[in-house]
This record gives sequence, structure tokens and C-alpha cells, in this order.
Amino acid sequence: MAEPTIRLAAKEDVPEILSMIKELAGFENAADSVHATEESLLKTLSFAPSRQQDSTTATSASTPSQPGYAKTFLLLTPQNEVAAMALYFHNYSTWRAAPGIYLEDLFVKPHFRTRGYATLLLRELAKEVQRIGGGRLEWSCLKWNENALRFYEGLGAVQMEEWVGLRVDGDNLVKLSKRVVNAKE
Repeated sequence: MAEPTIRLAAKEDVPEILSMIKELAGFENAADSVHATEESLLKTLSFAPSRQQDSTTATSASTPSQPGYAKTFLLLTPQNEVAAMALYFHNYSTWRAAPGIYLEDLFVKPHFRTRGYATLLLRELAKEVQRIGGGRLEWSCLKWNENALRFYEGLGAVQMEEWVGLRVDGDNLVKLSKRVVNAKE
């Protein structure tokens, strides 16, 4: 039986990536929070060379055709159907003085779950961290997603309970960008 393949997404994959982003947001009860569009993804993601121009399979070691802020690995079934994605970007550890990867979203379409596809994508990301001489692979998981938390722990992931996730976005991001700094801060 043929194995699934993993490749870096090309520009032609953007509609599929956006569809999975929306499906993931629905699963997380946050469908109204998705502001991504095909156009915004085309502007902000890095892509493998176009599959229409280059028939060779892109791998994790491929050089993206354009600079961007994030990359997407796609997992394809032996029938060449996109079953899952891992959208990630590089981060940096000052203590290790080494790059790493932050997994922003891992999504396996519901009818493809329990086939090991999430593990295959995480394995590919671990290989990518090693390829860049990195020190760690990190991601976040919603506290209520107990199935995912158990799955990640089974792979050796450790919950970083001493850290608190923080975020500034929307109006608060605009306010922070204009904030007048007091000497006491």
C-alpha cells in the first residue's frame, strides 16, 4: 500500500489551506474570528515552487519560491487528496541561541483522523527543526481539547504550565502601538 506524502504547499494550494483554516475555526467554535482570505494567505505565506512549473515533489528541505511569514506542510493521501496540514513559522530561543519552529495550526480533516497523519506531520516538523539546527518545536493547545492533549503527551510533548500565554490584538494592539510611556512602567 502506498504511503501518504508530505510536501511544502504551493500557491495553488491556498484555497485548500483556507478551507482547512475555516474548518479548524469551526471546530474551535471560532468561525467568526477568521479574517484570512486567499489574497492575504498569498501575501503572507512562503510557498514551494509551483507544481505546474516544477513536477518534482517539494520536501521539507526545499527552498520556498517567495519569502513569507509562515509555511504549510500538506499531507496527501496515496490518492493525492489533501488530508491534513501543519502551518508553522520559525521562532528563536535566546537561551539556546538557536532557531526553532512554532506550530500555529495542525489540522487533520475529520474523515482522515486516527490514521497517524498528525504524527506524520509532527515528525516532519521535528525533522525540519533538526535540519535548521534548531532547539525546539513548540505549539499551543486549547485546554478543553483533552483528546489532543493526551495525544501530544503520548508523543513526548510537555505542557508548559509555568508559562502563561499572552496576546495583544485588535483594538488593544492599536492602543499599544500608540501608548505614551510613563517613567514608572
